[in-house]
Amino acid sequence: MAMVGEMWSQLGSTMATLMLVYTVFKQFFPHHLQVSFEKYFNRIVRYAYPYVEITFDEFTGERMKRSEAYSRIKSYLSDKSKASAKRLKADVVKDSQSAVLSMDYNEEITDEFQGVKVWWSAHRTLPTTQRISWYPNDDEKKYYRLTVHKRHRELITQSYISHVMMEGKEIETRNRQRKLYSNNPSQNWDGYRSNKWSNVLFEHPATFDTLAMDAKLKEEIKNDLIKFSKGKDYYARIGKAWKRGYLLYGPPGTGKSSMIAAMANLLDYDVYDLELTAVKENTELRRLLLDTSSKSIIVIEDIDCSIDLTGQRGKKTEKDGNEDEPSDPVTKRVKEEEKKESKVTLSGLLNCIDGLWSSCGGERIIVFTTNYVEKLDPALIRRGRMDKHIELPYCCFDAFKVFAKNYLEVDSHSLFREIESLLGETNMTPADVAENLMPKSDYDDVETCLKRLVEALKNTKEEAKKKVEDEARLMTEKEEEKQRQKPEKEEKERSGKNVKEVKENGAAKVGVEVKETGVTR
Repeated sequence: MAMVGEMWSQLGSTMATLMLVYTVFKQFFPHHLQVSFEKYFNRIVRYAYPYVEITFDEFTGERMKRSEAYSRIKSYLSDKSKASAKRLKADVVKDSQSAVLSMDYNEEITDEFQGVKVWWSAHRTLPTTQRISWYPNDDEKKYYRLTVHKRHRELITQSYISHVMMEGKEIETRNRQRKLYSNNPSQNWDGYRSNKWSNVLFEHPATFDTLAMDAKLKEEIKNDLIKFSKGKDYYARIGKAWKRGYLLYGPPGTGKSSMIAAMANLLDYDVYDLELTAVKENTELRRLLLDTSSKSIIVIEDIDCSIDLTGQRGKKTEKDGNEDEPSDPVTKRVKEEEKKESKVTLSGLLNCIDGLWSSCGGERIIVFTTNYVEKLDPALIRRGRMDKHIELPYCCFDAFKVFAKNYLEVDSHSLFREIESLLGETNMTPADVAENLMPKSDYDDVETCLKRLVEALKNTKEEAKKKVEDEARLMTEKEEEKQRQKPEKEEKERSGKNVKEVKENGAAKVGVEVKETGVTR
Protein backbone atom coordinates (compact mmCIF):
# COMPACT_ATOMS: atom_id res chain seq x y z
CA MET A 1 0.00 0.00 0.00
CA ALA A 2 2.91 2.34 0.81
CA MET A 3 4.36 1.74 -2.68
CA VAL A 4 0.99 2.53 -4.29
CA GLY A 5 0.71 5.73 -2.27
CA GLU A 6 4.24 6.74 -3.21
CA MET A 7 3.50 6.03 -6.90
CA TRP A 8 0.38 8.26 -6.84
CA SER A 9 2.36 10.97 -5.08
CA GLN A 10 5.05 10.91 -7.77
CA LEU A 11 2.41 10.94 -10.52
CA GLY A 12 0.72 13.97 -9.01
CA SER A 13 4.04 15.78 -8.70
CA THR A 14 4.88 14.99 -12.33
CA MET A 15 1.50 16.25 -13.54
CA ALA A 16 1.88 19.48 -11.59
CA THR A 17 5.32 20.02 -13.09
CA LEU A 18 4.02 19.43 -16.62
CA MET A 19 1.15 21.89 -16.08
CA LEU A 20 3.61 24.52 -14.84
CA VAL A 21 5.89 24.00 -17.84
CA TYR A 22 2.90 24.20 -20.24
CA THR A 23 1.68 27.45 -18.61
CA VAL A 24 5.13 29.05 -18.86
CA PHE A 25 5.42 27.86 -22.48
CA LYS A 26 2.06 29.36 -23.50
CA GLN A 27 2.68 32.65 -21.68
CA PHE A 28 6.29 33.51 -22.49
CA PHE A 29 7.23 31.74 -25.74
CA PRO A 30 6.58 33.66 -29.01
CA HIS A 31 3.57 32.51 -31.01
CA HIS A 32 5.57 31.28 -34.02
CA LEU A 33 7.70 29.09 -31.74
CA GLN A 34 4.54 27.66 -30.16
CA VAL A 35 3.15 26.79 -33.61
CA SER A 36 6.37 25.05 -34.64
CA PHE A 37 6.58 23.14 -31.39
CA GLU A 38 2.94 21.98 -31.58
CA LYS A 39 3.46 20.91 -35.18
CA TYR A 40 6.37 18.58 -34.34
CA PHE A 41 4.80 17.46 -31.07
CA ASN A 42 1.60 16.39 -32.88
CA ARG A 43 3.71 14.53 -35.41
CA ILE A 44 5.35 12.55 -32.61
CA VAL A 45 1.97 11.88 -30.99
CA ARG A 46 0.51 10.66 -34.28
CA TYR A 47 3.43 8.29 -34.71
CA ALA A 48 2.85 6.80 -31.26
CA TYR A 49 -0.97 7.11 -31.16
CA PRO A 50 -2.50 3.92 -32.63
CA TYR A 51 -6.00 5.28 -33.36
CA VAL A 52 -7.72 7.03 -36.26
CA GLU A 53 -10.26 9.77 -35.57
CA ILE A 54 -12.99 10.85 -38.02
CA THR A 55 -15.06 13.98 -37.38
CA PHE A 56 -18.62 14.61 -38.68
CA ASP A 57 -19.66 18.27 -38.42
CA GLU A 58 -23.28 19.37 -38.02
CA PHE A 59 -23.13 21.84 -40.91
CA THR A 60 -21.47 21.71 -44.32
CA GLY A 61 -20.83 24.32 -47.00
CA GLU A 62 -20.09 27.25 -44.69
CA ARG A 63 -23.17 26.47 -42.55
CA MET A 64 -25.50 26.79 -45.52
CA LYS A 65 -26.93 23.32 -45.07
CA ARG A 66 -27.18 20.79 -42.24
CA SER A 67 -25.18 17.63 -42.89
CA GLU A 68 -27.29 14.57 -43.64
CA ALA A 69 -24.45 12.43 -42.25
CA TYR A 70 -24.72 14.20 -38.87
CA SER A 71 -28.49 13.63 -38.73
CA ARG A 72 -28.18 9.96 -39.64
CA ILE A 73 -25.44 9.35 -37.08
CA LYS A 74 -27.62 10.98 -34.42
CA SER A 75 -30.48 8.65 -35.34
CA TYR A 76 -28.18 5.61 -35.44
CA LEU A 77 -26.69 6.33 -32.00
CA SER A 78 -29.99 7.22 -30.32
CA ASP A 79 -30.94 3.71 -29.09
CA LYS A 80 -27.32 2.83 -28.26
CA SER A 81 -27.03 6.01 -26.18
CA LYS A 82 -30.12 5.15 -24.18
CA ALA A 83 -28.66 1.73 -23.39
CA SER A 84 -25.06 2.55 -22.48
CA ALA A 85 -24.37 6.29 -22.08
CA LYS A 86 -23.95 7.49 -18.51
CA ARG A 87 -24.93 11.06 -19.29
CA LEU A 88 -27.88 11.78 -21.56
CA LYS A 89 -29.50 14.99 -22.74
CA ALA A 90 -33.19 15.29 -23.47
CA ASP A 91 -34.56 17.39 -26.33
CA VAL A 92 -38.26 18.17 -26.37
CA VAL A 93 -39.20 18.03 -30.02
CA LYS A 94 -42.21 20.05 -31.17
CA ASP A 95 -45.35 17.97 -31.77
CA SER A 96 -43.75 14.91 -30.17
CA GLN A 97 -45.37 13.13 -27.25
CA SER A 98 -42.08 12.30 -25.53
CA ALA A 99 -38.57 13.69 -25.15
CA VAL A 100 -35.80 12.53 -27.50
CA LEU A 101 -32.75 11.20 -25.62
CA SER A 102 -29.17 11.32 -26.90
CA MET A 103 -25.73 11.20 -25.34
CA ASP A 104 -24.52 14.40 -23.74
CA TYR A 105 -21.53 16.39 -24.97
CA ASN A 106 -18.11 14.84 -24.19
CA GLU A 107 -19.82 11.51 -23.50
CA GLU A 108 -18.57 8.34 -25.20
CA ILE A 109 -20.25 5.09 -26.20
CA THR A 110 -18.96 1.97 -27.98
CA ASP A 111 -20.19 0.08 -30.98
CA GLU A 112 -19.08 -3.12 -32.66
CA PHE A 113 -18.97 -4.00 -36.37
CA GLN A 114 -17.76 -7.36 -37.70
CA GLY A 115 -15.85 -7.97 -34.45
CA VAL A 116 -14.18 -4.53 -34.50
CA LYS A 117 -14.77 -2.17 -31.59
CA VAL A 118 -15.27 1.55 -32.29
CA TRP A 119 -15.91 4.56 -30.06
CA TRP A 120 -18.37 7.40 -30.71
CA SER A 121 -18.29 10.70 -28.82
CA ALA A 122 -20.34 13.92 -29.09
CA HIS A 123 -18.68 17.32 -28.87
CA ARG A 124 -19.34 21.00 -29.27
CA THR A 125 -17.00 23.97 -29.63
CA LEU A 126 -18.03 27.28 -28.11
CA PRO A 127 -16.91 30.63 -29.58
CA THR A 128 -13.48 31.71 -28.32
CA THR A 129 -14.37 35.41 -28.11
CA GLN A 130 -16.62 36.67 -25.36
CA ARG A 131 -19.53 38.80 -26.52
CA ILE A 132 -22.79 40.06 -25.09
CA SER A 133 -25.69 38.47 -26.96
CA TRP A 134 -29.25 37.40 -26.46
CA TYR A 135 -28.29 34.19 -28.30
CA PRO A 136 -25.36 32.68 -26.38
CA ASN A 137 -25.16 29.42 -28.36
CA ASP A 138 -25.55 30.97 -31.81
CA ASP A 139 -21.94 30.29 -32.89
CA GLU A 140 -21.40 26.91 -31.27
CA LYS A 141 -20.23 24.07 -33.49
CA LYS A 142 -21.40 20.51 -32.89
CA TYR A 143 -19.82 17.34 -34.20
CA TYR A 144 -19.50 13.60 -33.68
CA ARG A 145 -16.12 11.90 -33.49
CA LEU A 146 -15.51 8.30 -34.49
CA THR A 147 -12.37 6.61 -33.08
CA VAL A 148 -11.00 3.25 -34.22
CA HIS A 149 -7.66 1.45 -34.25
CA LYS A 150 -5.68 2.32 -37.36
CA ARG A 151 -5.31 -1.30 -38.41
CA HIS A 152 -9.07 -1.34 -39.10
CA ARG A 153 -9.03 1.85 -41.16
CA GLU A 154 -10.06 0.18 -44.43
CA LEU A 155 -12.99 -1.72 -42.92
CA ILE A 156 -14.32 1.40 -41.20
CA THR A 157 -13.98 3.81 -44.14
CA GLN A 158 -15.28 1.41 -46.78
CA SER A 159 -17.97 -0.55 -44.93
CA TYR A 160 -18.82 0.66 -41.44
CA ILE A 161 -19.59 4.29 -42.26
CA SER A 162 -21.85 3.21 -45.13
CA HIS A 163 -23.57 0.80 -42.72
CA VAL A 164 -24.16 3.64 -40.23
CA MET A 165 -25.56 5.91 -42.97
CA MET A 166 -27.98 3.23 -44.22
CA GLU A 167 -29.15 2.24 -40.74
CA GLY A 168 -29.56 5.87 -39.72
CA LYS A 169 -31.62 6.63 -42.82
CA GLU A 170 -33.91 3.65 -42.15
CA ILE A 171 -34.41 4.76 -38.54
CA GLU A 172 -35.22 8.31 -39.71
CA THR A 173 -37.72 6.95 -42.22
CA ARG A 174 -39.44 4.82 -39.58
CA ASN A 175 -39.61 7.62 -37.03
CA ARG A 176 -40.25 10.63 -39.27
CA GLN A 177 -43.50 12.54 -39.23
CA ARG A 178 -44.64 14.35 -42.33
CA LYS A 179 -44.50 18.12 -41.90
CA LEU A 180 -45.92 21.16 -43.63
CA TYR A 181 -43.34 23.97 -43.92
CA SER A 182 -43.83 27.68 -44.54
CA ASN A 183 -40.99 30.11 -45.30
CA ASN A 184 -40.15 32.76 -42.69
CA PRO A 185 -39.34 36.38 -43.62
CA SER A 186 -35.60 36.82 -44.19
CA GLN A 187 -35.21 39.25 -41.28
CA ASN A 188 -35.98 36.30 -38.97
CA TRP A 189 -33.31 33.98 -40.40
CA ASP A 190 -30.50 35.08 -38.08
CA GLY A 191 -30.33 34.52 -34.36
CA TYR A 192 -30.54 31.80 -31.78
CA ARG A 193 -31.97 28.58 -33.23
CA SER A 194 -33.75 30.53 -35.96
CA ASN A 195 -34.75 28.79 -39.18
CA LYS A 196 -35.68 29.72 -42.71
CA TRP A 197 -38.76 27.49 -42.47
CA SER A 198 -41.34 27.00 -39.73
CA ASN A 199 -43.37 23.80 -39.63
CA VAL A 200 -46.37 21.98 -38.23
CA LEU A 201 -47.37 18.35 -38.47
CA PHE A 202 -48.91 17.52 -41.84
CA GLU A 203 -52.15 15.71 -41.06
CA HIS A 204 -54.24 16.32 -44.17
CA PRO A 205 -56.43 13.21 -44.68
CA ALA A 206 -56.74 13.42 -48.48
CA THR A 207 -55.67 10.33 -50.42
CA PHE A 208 -56.11 9.24 -54.02
CA ASP A 209 -58.97 7.05 -52.85
CA THR A 210 -60.85 10.11 -51.60
CA LEU A 211 -60.01 12.33 -54.59
CA ALA A 212 -63.06 12.95 -56.76
CA MET A 213 -61.78 12.95 -60.35
CA ASP A 214 -61.65 10.89 -63.50
CA ALA A 215 -60.56 7.35 -62.56
CA LYS A 216 -58.23 6.94 -65.54
CA LEU A 217 -56.44 10.24 -64.88
CA LYS A 218 -56.13 9.39 -61.19
CA GLU A 219 -54.43 6.06 -61.95
CA GLU A 220 -52.11 7.74 -64.45
CA ILE A 221 -50.95 10.29 -61.87
CA LYS A 222 -50.40 7.63 -59.19
CA ASN A 223 -48.27 5.52 -61.54
CA ASP A 224 -46.23 8.56 -62.55
CA LEU A 225 -45.51 9.49 -58.91
CA ILE A 226 -44.53 5.97 -57.88
CA LYS A 227 -42.26 5.63 -60.91
CA PHE A 228 -40.54 8.91 -60.00
CA SER A 229 -39.99 7.90 -56.35
CA LYS A 230 -38.16 4.76 -57.48
CA GLY A 231 -36.14 6.51 -60.20
CA LYS A 232 -32.89 7.47 -58.46
CA ASP A 233 -30.67 5.23 -60.60
CA TYR A 234 -32.64 6.03 -63.76
CA TYR A 235 -32.24 9.81 -63.35
CA ALA A 236 -28.53 9.36 -62.64
CA ARG A 237 -28.14 7.22 -65.78
CA ILE A 238 -29.82 9.76 -68.08
CA GLY A 239 -27.96 12.70 -66.51
CA LYS A 240 -30.90 14.62 -65.05
CA ALA A 241 -31.50 16.05 -61.58
CA TRP A 242 -33.84 13.80 -59.58
CA LYS A 243 -36.82 16.15 -59.60
CA ARG A 244 -40.16 16.42 -61.35
CA GLY A 245 -42.52 19.31 -61.98
CA TYR A 246 -46.32 19.23 -61.91
CA LEU A 247 -48.59 22.03 -63.11
CA LEU A 248 -52.10 21.82 -61.64
CA TYR A 249 -54.58 24.14 -63.30
CA GLY A 250 -58.32 24.59 -63.42
CA PRO A 251 -61.13 26.73 -61.99
CA PRO A 252 -61.20 27.50 -58.25
CA GLY A 253 -62.64 24.67 -56.17
CA THR A 254 -61.56 21.80 -58.44
CA GLY A 255 -59.27 20.12 -55.87
CA LYS A 256 -55.74 21.38 -56.57
CA SER A 257 -54.79 21.60 -52.87
CA SER A 258 -56.35 18.20 -52.16
CA MET A 259 -54.31 16.74 -55.03
CA ILE A 260 -51.09 18.02 -53.42
CA ALA A 261 -52.07 16.49 -50.06
CA ALA A 262 -52.85 13.15 -51.74
CA MET A 263 -49.44 13.21 -53.48
CA ALA A 264 -47.67 13.81 -50.15
CA ASN A 265 -49.60 11.03 -48.41
CA LEU A 266 -48.96 8.58 -51.25
CA LEU A 267 -45.19 9.14 -51.29
CA ASP A 268 -44.74 10.02 -47.57
CA TYR A 269 -43.13 13.34 -48.52
CA ASP A 270 -42.95 16.63 -46.59
CA VAL A 271 -44.63 19.69 -48.10
CA TYR A 272 -42.92 23.10 -48.42
CA ASP A 273 -45.45 25.89 -49.07
CA LEU A 274 -43.31 28.61 -50.67
CA GLU A 275 -44.82 32.10 -50.44
CA LEU A 276 -42.95 34.06 -53.11
CA THR A 277 -44.24 37.46 -52.02
CA ALA A 278 -42.31 37.03 -48.74
CA VAL A 279 -39.01 36.50 -50.61
CA LYS A 280 -37.14 39.73 -51.29
CA GLU A 281 -34.62 38.65 -53.94
CA ASN A 282 -33.27 35.76 -55.99
CA THR A 283 -30.47 35.02 -53.49
CA GLU A 284 -32.99 34.49 -50.70
CA LEU A 285 -35.03 32.19 -52.91
CA ARG A 286 -31.94 30.10 -53.63
CA ARG A 287 -31.08 29.85 -49.92
CA LEU A 288 -34.63 28.77 -49.11
CA LEU A 289 -34.61 25.99 -51.69
CA LEU A 290 -31.18 24.81 -50.51
CA ASP A 291 -32.62 24.43 -47.02
CA THR A 292 -35.35 22.01 -48.14
CA SER A 293 -34.95 18.29 -47.56
CA SER A 294 -35.14 15.41 -49.97
CA LYS A 295 -38.43 13.48 -50.15
CA SER A 296 -40.36 16.72 -50.34
CA ILE A 297 -42.93 18.57 -52.43
CA ILE A 298 -42.22 22.28 -53.00
CA VAL A 299 -45.48 24.09 -53.72
CA ILE A 300 -46.12 27.55 -55.17
CA GLU A 301 -49.89 28.01 -55.12
CA ASP A 302 -51.67 30.51 -57.39
CA ILE A 303 -48.44 31.37 -59.16
CA ASP A 304 -50.37 33.61 -61.53
CA CYS A 305 -50.89 35.94 -58.53
CA SER A 306 -47.25 35.85 -57.38
CA ILE A 307 -45.41 39.14 -57.98
CA ASP A 308 -44.32 39.81 -61.61
CA LEU A 309 -43.86 36.23 -62.80
CA THR A 310 -46.81 36.16 -65.20
CA GLY A 311 -47.29 37.44 -68.72
CA GLN A 312 -44.39 37.94 -71.11
CA ARG A 313 -41.62 37.91 -68.48
CA GLY A 314 -43.30 40.60 -66.41
CA LYS A 315 -44.72 42.67 -69.30
CA LYS A 316 -48.49 43.04 -69.45
CA THR A 317 -50.78 44.52 -72.03
CA GLU A 318 -53.05 47.39 -71.07
CA LYS A 319 -56.01 45.06 -71.14
CA ASP A 320 -54.35 42.51 -68.86
CA GLY A 321 -53.35 45.26 -66.45
CA ASN A 322 -56.95 46.44 -66.17
CA GLU A 323 -58.22 42.91 -65.58
CA ASP A 324 -55.69 42.24 -62.82
CA GLU A 325 -56.26 45.56 -61.03
CA PRO A 326 -57.96 44.86 -57.68
CA SER A 327 -61.06 46.92 -56.99
CA ASP A 328 -60.50 47.06 -53.23
CA PRO A 329 -58.10 49.97 -52.43
CA VAL A 330 -56.68 48.14 -49.40
CA THR A 331 -55.91 45.02 -51.46
CA LYS A 332 -54.42 47.21 -54.17
CA ARG A 333 -52.12 48.95 -51.69
CA VAL A 334 -51.00 45.63 -50.15
CA LYS A 335 -50.18 44.17 -53.56
CA GLU A 336 -48.22 47.28 -54.52
CA GLU A 337 -46.20 47.10 -51.29
CA GLU A 338 -45.47 43.40 -51.85
CA LYS A 339 -44.22 44.07 -55.36
CA LYS A 340 -42.02 46.91 -54.12
CA GLU A 341 -40.43 44.70 -51.45
CA SER A 342 -39.96 41.59 -53.58
CA LYS A 343 -37.32 41.58 -56.32
CA VAL A 344 -37.60 37.92 -57.29
CA THR A 345 -37.48 37.68 -61.08
CA LEU A 346 -38.74 35.08 -63.49
CA SER A 347 -35.18 34.19 -64.52
CA GLY A 348 -34.24 33.80 -60.83
CA LEU A 349 -37.09 31.36 -60.27
CA LEU A 350 -36.24 29.44 -63.45
CA ASN A 351 -32.59 29.08 -62.38
CA CYS A 352 -33.65 27.70 -59.00
CA ILE A 353 -36.09 25.11 -60.33
CA ASP A 354 -34.25 24.12 -63.50
CA GLY A 355 -30.71 25.59 -63.41
CA LEU A 356 -27.51 24.38 -61.80
CA TRP A 357 -28.88 24.96 -58.29
CA SER A 358 -31.75 22.53 -58.93
CA SER A 359 -29.29 19.62 -58.73
CA CYS A 360 -28.37 20.44 -55.09
CA GLY A 361 -30.49 17.73 -53.53
CA GLY A 362 -32.66 15.00 -54.94
CA GLU A 363 -36.09 13.36 -54.81
CA ARG A 364 -38.03 16.61 -54.95
CA ILE A 365 -41.32 17.40 -56.64
CA ILE A 366 -42.13 20.99 -57.62
CA VAL A 367 -45.81 21.89 -57.97
CA PHE A 368 -47.30 25.07 -59.42
CA THR A 369 -51.02 25.72 -59.20
CA THR A 370 -53.02 28.32 -61.12
CA ASN A 371 -56.59 29.17 -62.00
CA TYR A 372 -55.55 30.87 -65.24
CA VAL A 373 -52.90 28.86 -67.07
CA GLU A 374 -53.12 31.14 -70.13
CA LYS A 375 -51.57 33.98 -68.10
CA LEU A 376 -48.32 32.13 -67.38
CA ASP A 377 -45.13 32.68 -69.33
CA PRO A 378 -44.55 29.64 -71.60
CA ALA A 379 -40.91 29.52 -70.41
CA LEU A 380 -42.12 28.84 -66.89
CA ILE A 381 -44.29 25.83 -67.70
CA ARG A 382 -42.45 24.18 -70.58
CA ARG A 383 -41.61 20.47 -70.38
CA GLY A 384 -38.49 19.90 -68.34
CA ARG A 385 -39.67 22.44 -65.77
CA MET A 386 -43.31 21.49 -65.41
CA ASP A 387 -43.05 17.95 -66.78
CA LYS A 388 -46.69 16.99 -66.31
CA HIS A 389 -49.63 19.32 -66.90
CA ILE A 390 -52.76 18.20 -65.06
CA GLU A 391 -56.07 19.92 -65.73
CA LEU A 392 -58.55 19.61 -62.88
CA PRO A 393 -61.92 20.37 -64.54
CA TYR A 394 -65.46 20.79 -63.30
CA CYS A 395 -67.07 17.80 -61.63
CA CYS A 396 -67.78 14.80 -63.87
CA PHE A 397 -69.93 11.76 -63.14
CA ASP A 398 -66.91 9.63 -62.10
CA ALA A 399 -65.98 12.29 -59.54
CA PHE A 400 -69.58 12.42 -58.29
CA LYS A 401 -69.60 8.65 -57.69
CA VAL A 402 -66.49 9.00 -55.51
CA PHE A 403 -68.24 11.72 -53.50
CA ALA A 404 -71.40 9.61 -53.17
CA LYS A 405 -69.36 6.67 -51.89
CA ASN A 406 -67.32 8.77 -49.45
CA TYR A 407 -70.04 11.11 -48.19
CA LEU A 408 -73.17 8.95 -48.35
CA GLU A 409 -71.77 5.40 -48.61
CA VAL A 410 -73.89 4.56 -51.66
CA ASP A 411 -72.80 3.07 -54.99
CA SER A 412 -76.09 3.50 -56.86
CA HIS A 413 -79.44 5.28 -56.59
CA SER A 414 -82.42 6.08 -58.75
CA LEU A 415 -81.33 9.74 -58.95
CA PHE A 416 -77.88 8.89 -60.34
CA ARG A 417 -79.08 8.93 -63.97
CA GLU A 418 -80.58 12.40 -63.63
CA ILE A 419 -77.44 13.66 -61.89
CA GLU A 420 -75.27 12.22 -64.66
CA SER A 421 -77.35 14.05 -67.27
CA LEU A 422 -77.23 17.34 -65.37
CA LEU A 423 -73.45 17.12 -64.80
CA GLY A 424 -73.01 16.66 -68.55
CA GLU A 425 -74.89 19.92 -69.16
CA THR A 426 -73.71 22.01 -66.19
CA ASN A 427 -70.37 23.30 -64.90
CA MET A 428 -70.20 22.74 -61.14
CA THR A 429 -66.97 22.48 -59.18
CA PRO A 430 -66.20 19.40 -57.05
CA ALA A 431 -66.22 21.68 -53.99
CA ASP A 432 -69.83 22.71 -54.69
CA VAL A 433 -70.92 19.12 -55.36
CA ALA A 434 -69.33 17.98 -52.10
CA GLU A 435 -71.03 20.77 -50.13
CA ASN A 436 -74.45 19.81 -51.49
CA LEU A 437 -73.90 16.11 -50.75
CA MET A 438 -72.74 16.64 -47.17
CA PRO A 439 -75.51 15.94 -44.62
CA LYS A 440 -76.45 19.13 -42.78
CA SER A 441 -78.20 17.43 -39.85
CA ASP A 442 -78.82 14.01 -38.33
CA TYR A 443 -82.12 13.87 -40.20
CA ASP A 444 -80.61 14.21 -43.69
CA ASP A 445 -80.70 10.83 -45.42
CA VAL A 446 -79.25 9.78 -48.78
CA GLU A 447 -82.24 10.85 -50.83
CA THR A 448 -82.40 14.27 -49.16
CA CYS A 449 -78.77 14.98 -50.00
CA LEU A 450 -79.07 13.74 -53.59
CA LYS A 451 -82.22 15.82 -54.18
CA ARG A 452 -80.43 18.87 -52.80
CA LEU A 453 -77.66 18.30 -55.35
CA VAL A 454 -80.19 17.85 -58.17
CA GLU A 455 -81.84 21.12 -57.22
CA ALA A 456 -78.48 22.91 -57.06
CA LEU A 457 -77.51 21.55 -60.50
CA LYS A 458 -80.81 22.72 -61.98
CA ASN A 459 -80.36 26.20 -60.46
CA THR A 460 -76.80 26.39 -61.77
CA LYS A 461 -78.02 25.33 -65.21
CA GLU A 462 -80.70 28.03 -65.20
CA GLU A 463 -78.23 30.66 -64.02
CA ALA A 464 -75.78 29.68 -66.75
CA LYS A 465 -78.56 29.80 -69.35
CA LYS A 466 -79.69 33.20 -68.10
CA LYS A 467 -76.12 34.48 -68.16
CA VAL A 468 -75.71 33.38 -71.79
CA GLU A 469 -78.99 35.03 -72.72
CA ASP A 470 -78.01 38.25 -70.96
CA GLU A 471 -74.65 38.28 -72.70
CA ALA A 472 -76.34 37.66 -76.05
CA ARG A 473 -78.82 40.47 -75.37
CA LEU A 474 -76.02 42.85 -74.45
CA MET A 475 -74.16 41.95 -77.61
CA THR A 476 -77.30 42.56 -79.66
CA GLU A 477 -77.90 45.91 -77.97
CA LYS A 478 -74.30 46.95 -78.59
CA GLU A 479 -74.59 45.95 -82.24
CA GLU A 480 -77.88 47.85 -82.63
CA GLU A 481 -76.39 50.92 -80.97
CA LYS A 482 -73.44 50.65 -83.28
CA GLN A 483 -75.77 50.48 -86.29
CA ARG A 484 -77.73 53.53 -85.04
CA GLN A 485 -74.57 55.53 -84.61
CA LYS A 486 -73.20 54.53 -87.99
CA PRO A 487 -75.27 57.07 -90.13
CA GLU A 488 -74.47 59.87 -87.70
CA LYS A 489 -70.80 59.00 -87.86
CA GLU A 490 -70.87 58.92 -91.67
CA GLU A 491 -72.69 62.29 -91.72
CA LYS A 492 -70.07 63.81 -89.43
CA GLU A 493 -67.31 62.42 -91.62
CA ARG A 494 -68.96 63.93 -94.74
CA SER A 495 -69.43 67.28 -93.01
CA GLY A 496 -65.86 67.31 -91.90
CA LYS A 497 -64.72 66.46 -95.39
CA ASN A 498 -66.78 69.34 -96.91
CA VAL A 499 -65.41 71.84 -94.40
CA LYS A 500 -61.90 70.67 -95.19
CA GLU A 501 -62.51 71.08 -98.93
CA VAL A 502 -63.92 74.60 -98.44
CA LYS A 503 -60.90 75.58 -96.40
CA GLU A 504 -58.51 74.13 -98.94
CA ASN A 505 -60.36 75.84 -101.86
CA GLY A 506 -60.38 79.18 -100.03
CA ALA A 507 -56.68 78.94 -99.30
CA ALA A 508 -55.95 78.05 -102.89
CA LYS A 509 -58.01 81.03 -104.16
CA VAL A 510 -56.19 83.45 -101.88
CA GLY A 511 -52.89 82.07 -103.05
CA VAL A 512 -53.81 82.69 -106.70
CA GLU A 513 -54.83 86.30 -105.95
CA VAL A 514 -51.55 86.96 -104.20
CA LYS A 515 -49.60 85.50 -107.07
CA GLU A 516 -51.48 87.65 -109.61
CA THR A 517 -51.32 90.96 -107.73
CA GLY A 518 -48.08 90.39 -105.85
CA VAL A 519 -49.70 91.87 -102.75
CA THR A 520 -49.97 90.14 -99.42
CA ARG A 521 -52.58 90.89 -96.82
